[in-house]
Amino acid sequence: MSSEIRETIEGIYQRLDPAIYRVPDTNDRIDIRDRLTGADYISLGALLFGWASALLLVRGEPNWGVIVMFAAFGFDKVDGWYARQTNNTSPFGRQIDSFIDVFAYLVPAALLYHLTLSPHLLASLVVGFCILSFGGLRLVRHNNDGFGSDGNVSYYHGTTVVHTNVIVLLSYLLHSVLEIWNGWVAGIVIIAICPLMISNYKAKKTTAGHVFIGILITIVTLLALAIETGYL
Repeated sequence: MSSEIRETIEGIYQRLDPAIYRVPDTNDRIDIRDRLTGADYISLGALLFGWASALLLVRGEPNWGVIVMFAAFGFDKVDGWYARQTNNTSPFGRQIDSFIDVFAYLVPAALLYHLTLSPHLLASLVVGFCILSFGGLRLVRHNNDGFGSDGNVSYYHGTTVVHTNVIVLLSYLLHSVLEIWNGWVAGIVIIAICPLMISNYKAKKTTAGHVFIGILITIVTLLALAIETGYL
């Protein structure tokens, strides 16, 4: 057996050895509650409303589910602002924020498609998988890489989970008022845009972008209420 093959086999055995993944006992670990900051508790508020949104969607209340999801969005934005104001930004806080983003944006988006748009279980399987997998990978990359910088403007690498969530929301609204926008068309569009979350597109953080999102949330809230009350 050549030395190269032997080294390769030994390397595989070493990686399979469970001892290297074992966390040693220590008294130096810090209780996670001691690491939570005010911003992290605000993030947990986003998790609460994200879970409430999912429950409303499952109970057949998509319009209220969408509105409650916007409350999760509000808490998600406030936690970042609070962390910057108090100078408490950290990799740990970013990981908490990304973990909660899964339940604030990705899970409600997948459920909204499945429960209101999907023409077939297979469509829900594929669309939901794309939303969760590409969105999860996007959040993992953000935890690892952080923000990029283009001059004085920060940017996300790839489109964000918020962008994907917005596309699902718009698909739901279009389906409610236009017969031509059915679940198949919506599914194709959603599948097509999901890989953009792990692309090299620069999603810049600008004041204009935040204003646009605020206006869009107001419009979508009004439309959801109009659909709920039978005006649309």
